[in-house]
Amino acid sequence: MKKPGPLSLNTATVKEQWSLQQCIEGCARHDITGISPWRDKLADYTTAKAAKHIRDVGLTVTGLCRGGMFPAADAAGRQAAIDDNKRAIDDAAALNAQCLVLVVGGMPAGSRDLAGARNQVQDGIAAVLEHAKAAKVPLAIEPLHPMYAADRACVNTLAQALDICDALGSGANDRHLGVAVDVYHVWWDPQLAAQIKRASKRVLAFHVCDWLVPTTDLLLDRGMMGDGVIDIPAIRAMVEGVGYDGFCEVEIMSTHNWWKKDADTVLRTCIERHATVV
Repeated sequence: MKKPGPLSLNTATVKEQWSLQQCIEGCARHDITGISPWRDKLADYTTAKAAKHIRDVGLTVTGLCRGGMFPAADAAGRQAAIDDNKRAIDDAAALNAQCLVLVVGGMPAGSRDLAGARNQVQDGIAAVLEHAKAAKVPLAIEPLHPMYAADRACVNTLAQALDICDALGSGANDRHLGVAVDVYHVWWDPQLAAQIKRASKRVLAFHVCDWLVPTTDLLLDRGMMGDGVIDIPAIRAMVEGVGYDGFCEVEIMSTHNWWKKDADTVLRTCIERHATVV
């Protein structure tokens, strides 16, 4: 099997140790060529400063995390989400990001209407799609594991994400609207190979980490590649099989382990596992 694509650091991996400025400097120091910032850290640093710093050290912004969170209990809340996503698109454009990752949101507080939440997601993406096209920012819907359906993402499979893409006119070769494939969220899906094939050129991002057994926290106990049960090379082969030739973005949220380690040690481990496991 050929070597993986270049490594990108999703800044969540060292969220508790470093600011965005430190993440940029750390990537440069370790010869990591890609970075994917989160918007809270971006706001702390400012978009203008981050964009200049990233350009100065020659990093590729593989994605901005995150847009989405579309469902709301009333029209005002839905409009607020749309407005926030347009701001996120503008930030992604300023950073020359390869995509804006959409974590679409769960059901509004007090709701039991899962289908209705999914409809709101589709309506929300439709409301910002032309803004994204004008800004030349592809939108990448990231389906999350079903355990997050209620509160974080009511789109839980690649099939559901691609249904939205199809409904909004994104064909197999249209890169304006596509998907982010995060192995943590999709590894279990028996339709994974078929849906990646269906996605074709719409695979806009590839995120890696591992699923630990046991998992002690459903949100904040992701594993380093090779420490869990996901066959990451097999999934990489699937996305490469439909033409994806971009970065492998490491995104590890780990309260009890990796967020407690020295950040330079974390990056060195990411580099080693990227070469030997991914």
